[in-house]
Amino acid sequence: MASYKVYFRASALKELEKVPKADQIKILKHINNLAHNPRPYGYKKLVNRDEYRIRQGDFRIVYSVHDDVLVVWILKIDRRDNVYKVREANVEYLAEEKATKMPRNNT
Repeated sequence: MASYKVYFRASALKELEKVPKADQIKILKHINNLAHNPRPYGYKKLVNRDEYRIRQGDFRIVYSVHDDVLVVWILKIDRRDNVYKVREANVEYLAEEKATKMPRNNT
């Protein structure tokens, strides 16, 4: 199996810096393993999104997989009670933005 390249969003790197050092090491091990297997045991696909998550203790790593170009993007790293809240707000905001920009059919 081919190896995937792993990229981080700038915001995910900032979030990783805030994680305690012991957990950072464990999280980075999980992320390194994603390069060899982007859908490891215990991963979950997020509902209504083309994103996945893996667990490390109280932390979640949210990522997307692009099989056509063999790339994994690390999108968010945060505690389980916070990791989904902001993403859901962003999805709602983008949905509203798209709705306002869509051309109307005036027939």
